[in-house]
Amino acid sequence: MPTVVDCPTCKAKVEWKLENQYRPFCSKRCQLIDLGDWAEENHKISQPMQSNEPLSEEMLDALEEEFLQHNKFFVEPE
Repeated sequence: MPTVVDCPTCKAKVEWKLENQYRPFCSKRCQLIDLGDWAEENHKISQPMQSNEPLSEEMLDALEEEFLQHNKFFVEPE
């Protein structure tokens, strides 16, 4: 039985499966609405960073690469 979650934008039920390219969103529209909310700073991460070590360019590049590998919907199709 597939896992079912609520779409973060419209609260519709969404099956969490590989074929659903917009998961956890129900559609591209809801995904873009959420992205717009982040861009307008309507969403914020509530905790400050835990590390006192400043982030270097190399560390940021590594974090970005890891993020993109796990979040394919942010990558432009080839």
